[in-house]
Amino acid sequence: MAGTIKGGKAAATTNKTRYGSDFYAKIGAKGGKKGRTGGFFANRELAREAGRQGGRISRRTKKTV
Repeated sequence: MAGTIKGGKAAATTNKTRYGSDFYAKIGAKGGKKGRTGGFFANRELAREAGRQGGRISRRTKKTV
């Protein structure tokens, strides 16, 4: 089953059972914290501008109350 969608789901279930339901969040956080050069870490203003542009061109529909 290795390399198939079914196998991937089985592996994910096993990882969550062994290491906790937040397994993937923890390994993602480790990777995000490890980087120290370039990108948004180095330039907070660039991150701010990218977020502004992304929010402006959002494809999400407007909520009506």
